[in-house]
Amino acid sequence: MARTKNTNRSKPRSGNPAKAAAPQRTKRRATARDWIGGARLRTLTLGVVPVVMGTTVAFVDSGNPGDFGDFLGKGHHLTIAILALAVALFLQIGVNYSNDYSDGVRGTDEFRVGPARLTGAGLAKPRIVLTVALTFFGLAAVAGIVIVVLTQLWWLLIVGAAAIVAAWFYTGGKKPYGYNALGEVFVFVFFGLVAVLGTEFVLIRQATMSGWAAAVAAGFFACAVLMVNNIRDIDEDRLAGKRTLAVVVGRPVARVLYGLFLMLPYVVLLWFVLLYFRTGFTYFSLLLALPALAIGVSSRKPRELITALQLSSFASLVFGVVLGVTLAIQP
Repeated sequence: MARTKNTNRSKPRSGNPAKAAAPQRTKRRATARDWIGGARLRTLTLGVVPVVMGTTVAFVDSGNPGDFGDFLGKGHHLTIAILALAVALFLQIGVNYSNDYSDGVRGTDEFRVGPARLTGAGLAKPRIVLTVALTFFGLAAVAGIVIVVLTQLWWLLIVGAAAIVAAWFYTGGKKPYGYNALGEVFVFVFFGLVAVLGTEFVLIRQATMSGWAAAVAAGFFACAVLMVNNIRDIDEDRLAGKRTLAVVVGRPVARVLYGLFLMLPYVVLLWFVLLYFRTGFTYFSLLLALPALAIGVSSRKPRELITALQLSSFASLVFGVVLGVTLAIQP
């Protein structure tokens, strides 16, 4: 006897009502705009800020006379700074594409309500997205190896390898730590401490107190951007079994943590203001951070939380650039 087609949509065959509401995979192919979107440009400030901070802190703590231009002109300082920026940006883009791939093949993105992902929405074949992710990890590795060759600090190869491994296992592998409330730890360590102190160290062969202060500030900004992103996705992540820190602690506590992550860099900034008065101009970045804070701790609408994420990201960029400029022009 022929089977009859089940038209009752109130009881999905998967037994999971959430999957019934999940967006359908599109049949169109990814465009250049889709691939650019997959790079998640709004998060790239997390790569720019620590390198800017690390470079300018290295300048003021180098103990060498001359201006910032003279500092960059010595040895391979400018080349190393550019390479450090390349490492940070390539690593960030690689993380974004690998996250797209891993979440897509796991089925996590079936619950997304935001912009479609390359893998999850079927815009690109998973293997292609994976290849792009690995390509950017490879580019980060090449830039890092050039830094090692120029500085002769061969032990940095271990640090670079650890960064790439950590980037992959954020959402990749059998037990990704990003699915177990450790994502903020990763971004604080690698986009805060490692990026800032690493940049400073390859330039002046030391990590100073100002370097540590800048690293902590950059790390907290990275945590804030990740947290507000996860607050936006908290319901979908819970359904998908993705245990981000926001899912584990719940929305009210996650909002408090987001506020702390976003405001703590301004507490750390006091260290620089006491040493270099002009760095106080960095507080003008609060014009972006405070609206982000207000939205992030009060809104439940995904679109508004995306705005909070963008403002948080831009606040970190303005913070890093203004702090860097004011450090660079110190008399």
